[in-house]
Amino acid sequence: MPRKPIADLVARTIGQPAVHISAYDASSCGPDDADVRISLQSPAALSYLITAPSSLGLARAYISGELEIEGNLYDALALLWSDRVGSVSWAERIDALRSIDPKALRWVEPPKEEFRRRLRYGLRHSKARDAEAISHHYDVSNTFYEWVLGPSMTYTCACYPEDSSTLEEAQAHKYDLVARKLDLKPGMRLLDVGCGWGGMVRHAAQHYGVQALGVTLSRRQAEWAAKTIADDGLTDLAEVRFGDYRDVREGNFDAVSSIGLTEHIGARNLNSYFTFLRSKLKPQGRLLNHCITRPTTTENTHIRGFIDSYVFPDGELEGVGRIVAAMQDNGIEVRHEENLREHYARTLNAWCDNLDAHWDDAVTEVGLGRAKVWALYMAGSRLGFERRTIELHQVLGVRTDAHGSSGMPLRPDWGV
Repeated sequence: MPRKPIADLVARTIGQPAVHISAYDASSCGPDDADVRISLQSPAALSYLITAPSSLGLARAYISGELEIEGNLYDALALLWSDRVGSVSWAERIDALRSIDPKALRWVEPPKEEFRRRLRYGLRHSKARDAEAISHHYDVSNTFYEWVLGPSMTYTCACYPEDSSTLEEAQAHKYDLVARKLDLKPGMRLLDVGCGWGGMVRHAAQHYGVQALGVTLSRRQAEWAAKTIADDGLTDLAEVRFGDYRDVREGNFDAVSSIGLTEHIGARNLNSYFTFLRSKLKPQGRLLNHCITRPTTTENTHIRGFIDSYVFPDGELEGVGRIVAAMQDNGIEVRHEENLREHYARTLNAWCDNLDAHWDDAVTEVGLGRAKVWALYMAGSRLGFERRTIELHQVLGVRTDAHGSSGMPLRPDWGV
């Protein structure tokens, strides 16, 4: 059987989007003036694309450098999004395999940045395994995150009060929105689980006079937060602790915030998670849960492919209905809910711009492969929020007292 041009095979398997494709066999196809150009550098690129499921093959080829993308990465993903990447049947894969150089059929080891399943130990969402997964993503480099996230060091969805607001203004507004929803006042006690670099803890202490405790499984986050809290003169009010939120012994908090932690909890643990958070609240204490969700409750909660292997190992996303049900079923009255999906798309766009602006420094700091992982996942996630394959919901609840009193206003009083 005569061998077919590699570029034509690739175009056929991904649906022939409006990109220019070239390959190591000197073949090419697609518009010569295309804004996005894809180049396969070796048989390894083809092996990655054909043998790996979903978006994982494209990610492996791109991160390893065996496949190069010229042009804006977000634009490239937007062109490929609606085509057949990752949904090619095995019959089509086999047909393609029969037509190419056997050298492309050999197993190629994934890039070193991949968090391989065989390296994971312990039960899913056990303390040890969660610590390993969190460290993989967050203990990269505080310097790298400073470049990507900006001065706020906030790695969760911002909330843009105005169309012209900057990322920093939007992150400050998000923290203030959470504080107002929780009705924070001087002298109150706040527990922030999965606190990251301590943004909510510092905001609550500095602007609301709250005694705030944050907990993170990332040692580097805790170290950065402790130094910043000291530099800001907030040590009398704010603390960020390195450890598992499940090990917090203190209780009787006026409020609990969970901003970007639920994605790491796991569907089977939702009940115990909200039971635990409720146990930390005093009667009429409020809980704000802020997390990425799926647009329905019918999808598989496990995150698969590229995101699981490179970004958030063992991550799971629920539909907001499951979050609400788990809160209600475990003693928390739900009082308010809102979707900030479009805000997260804008947040990710700003992070991508930050990474682009510091690209050379970022590559020096964490390596080219790691920088590519972040560029790919942030651009892809932006598309996901824009096209509603993922959402971001804030759900506000309260632990009512023994008589069913919530202490809440008759209508929301925290503004926009």
